[in-house]
Amino acid sequence: MLRAGIWSIAGYGLAQAIRLGGNLVMTRLLAPEMFGVMAIATMVYAILFMLSDIGLRQNIVQSQRGDDPAFLDTAWIVQIARGVALWILALLISAGLHFANSGGLVPAHSAYASPELPLVIAIHSLAAVIFGFQSTKLATAHRHFEQRQLIKIELAGQVLGLIVMVAFGVMSRSIWAIVAGGLVASLVSTVFSHTWMRGHSNRFRCEKSALRELVDFGKWIFISSAASILAINGDRLLLAGFVDANELGLYAIAVLIIGSIEGALSKLFIMTSFPAMSEIFRKDPSRLREVYYRFRVPSDLFLLFVAGLLFATGQIVIDLLY
Repeated sequence: MLRAGIWSIAGYGLAQAIRLGGNLVMTRLLAPEMFGVMAIATMVYAILFMLSDIGLRQNIVQSQRGDDPAFLDTAWIVQIARGVALWILALLISAGLHFANSGGLVPAHSAYASPELPLVIAIHSLAAVIFGFQSTKLATAHRHFEQRQLIKIELAGQVLGLIVMVAFGVMSRSIWAIVAGGLVASLVSTVFSHTWMRGHSNRFRCEKSALRELVDFGKWIFISSAASILAINGDRLLLAGFVDANELGLYAIAVLIIGSIEGALSKLFIMTSFPAMSEIFRKDPSRLREVYYRFRVPSDLFLLFVAGLLFATGQIVIDLLY
């Protein structure tokens, strides 16, 4: 678990360095309002993603059948169907927003009034379909603490996506550079999940008992995700209705910096703590509470310290980076 944790943190640090580097380059190529429009499109995608979350990867990690080919193939079919459904919902939202703007129903000063926003939402959300076809080999690698290969795939996708984004940004100076980079990153990671990973190669198969287990487990993840969605995205969801795209873009950049730190511990928990606690739950459930707090207390103390540090040095950080 320690080895997996080291790979997770190292990989996350590299990923955030790539992401921050790309952000620093793009802020010099694009106007701030483009980041505001992209923040809304990303938020819409994230809300749809979380509201449809049934914990497929978590189920594979914790289930007794997590290595069963029939179970994995059923999860893959559900994952594909979910990705397609997400994109259809995103298309409906983008169409509704387009007609609302055309009819003058959206305040002209708000970020939602951007004429590019509906099409950006529609194209950006195509990533849901691409991710839907990702191999379940990623989840089984997660289950068995094989984080090294997962990190390699993630970084490869980010690097190639960044190259496309910067190249497109230099040529076009448009928001479509960010959209294109994101789609390329998702496509690369999906292709590599099938070709670079060891394990069961998915095929189209659906087993009733596996589907029943996925649904029974997933309903609790769905309730949890739905309950927390506004806590995670509510700030941008509401703010976009009160400020223009330029101010929302500045806020999105600040959220990126804070989120990079917050995400580091989240990544560590998802990649190491969750599979570890799943293993304990399968073998010795009585130790679950003890192990949970062994992770929880140090992470809370660390985040409190970082919050104070950012509060005190925020202006210095922005002056140095931007």
